[in-house]
Amino acid sequence: MEITIIKSKNQYNAYLKRMHEIFDAKNGTPKGDELDLLALVIEKYEDEHYPIEAPDPIKVIQFMMEQMNMNKKGFGLVIKSQSRATEILKKKRPLTLAMIRRIHGHLGIPAEILIKDYKLAN
Repeated sequence: MEITIIKSKNQYNAYLKRMHEIFDAKNGTPKGDELDLLALVIEKYEDEHYPIEAPDPIKVIQFMMEQMNMNKKGFGLVIKSQSRATEILKKKRPLTLAMIRRIHGHLGIPAEILIKDYKLAN
C-alpha cells in the first residue's frame, strides 16, 4: 500500500481499516514500517479534523481531587489558603502562578492545563 497524506474521509477510513489489519506487525519489518507511517498520517489527519480542546483547569482539579479523595480542606492545604480554595473551585478567583506550581506538584496536573484561561463566574 502506498501511503500518502490523507485528503478525504474515504482515504482516512481505508487507512484505519489497513491499520487494524496489520496492528500486530513487528517493529523493523515492512508491515511494521507501514504501520508506523499509517499512524503518523492518521494522527495528522485527526489533529486537523478532530481537534481536542484542552480541558477546563478547574474541572481537572476537581476530577483529581475526587480521584485522590481530597476535600476542599485538603485542596486549601495544597494552595495554602482555605478561603482561596473555595473561591478557586467556584471560579470566583483565578489561579495564581504560585497556586499552579503547588497544584502541579501535589496533584500532578500538567502545568499547561492549569495555565489555560477559563471563564470566571459572575
